[in-house]
This record gives sequence, C-alpha cells and structure tokens, in this order.
Amino acid sequence: EEMVVDRYAARIDVAVVNGALHGFEIKSARDTLARLPRQVESYARVFDTVTLVVAERHLARATEVAPVWWGIEVAVPSERGDGTLRRHRRATQNPAVDPLALAALLWRAEAIALLDERGLAVGLRGRPRRELWTALAELVPVEELGQYVRGCLRARSGWRAPS
Repeated sequence: EEMVVDRYAARIDVAVVNGALHGFEIKSARDTLARLPRQVESYARVFDTVTLVVAERHLARATEVAPVWWGIEVAVPSERGDGTLRRHRRATQNPAVDPLALAALLWRAEAIALLDERGLAVGLRGRPRRELWTALAELVPVEELGQYVRGCLRARSGWRAPS
C-alpha cells in the first residue's frame, strides 16, 4: 500500500521507516515524469532521504528535476527478465524537513498523545487536527517530532486512520 504524504497531495511507492524516514519513488519505462515536480515538493517536506528508481529513458530528466540530496537508481533489465539497480547518485540527508508536514503524518490520537506527554494538550483536545499539528510543529523540536512520528508509523497496522 502506498503511503499518503503532504495531506494527500502525493503518495510514495515505498516508505522505509527505521531510524529515518526513507521514501522510494519508482518510475518505470511506461511511466511519465509529469507528476514528479509535485512529488518532489511533497516528499521534500517529510522524508529524511528519498531515492528515485527510474528506467534508463528517464535518467536525464530525473537528474534535472530531483534535488541534489535525492538518490537516483537506474533499473537495468536483463535478458533473463530480471534486472539490477545501478546507482547514479547516493541519497543524502534532506536539509529542510517541514515540521508541520511531518506532524500531519500523525493521526489525531497520536498527536494528542504527544501533546499530553509534553503537558501541552490543555485547550487543544477538541480542536481541529490542523491546530494540533501546528502546535506540535511550533513546540516540539523537529528531531524529536521526527523520532515520535517514525515510532507511530512503525507501530501502525495500516496506513489509514481509524474512524
């Protein structure tokens, strides 16, 4: 299941959640790169690192569009029907994760739990999610917020919020 990011503006093909949040976007030879500029914007808001996996035909354009901190891997097919990945550029750390976009990955209950843990939930419990996310983005250092978000994502059994 793809992971929704940037308040439903984009979906990343694969998200690896460990000590960092690493996104993988895959563009096969049959795909176009028409959505890539918007995906770049959305993924840059939340992922610590991103790797773009592309068919050879997309390499030149992908190199133009993807930020320098994105990794780029080229999918090289073989005659046997399988293939390999050839590294074009190694992924490095995102220089500017957006704390509000990061907080928006949290479900309401998760956001309230973090606010509670920090003694900040008073007056916010009944407020809209956007206000909870804004409070977290303003009051919790981005490194700590990222650690909490990754923990919540790992603990989930699915990507969709409970009703």
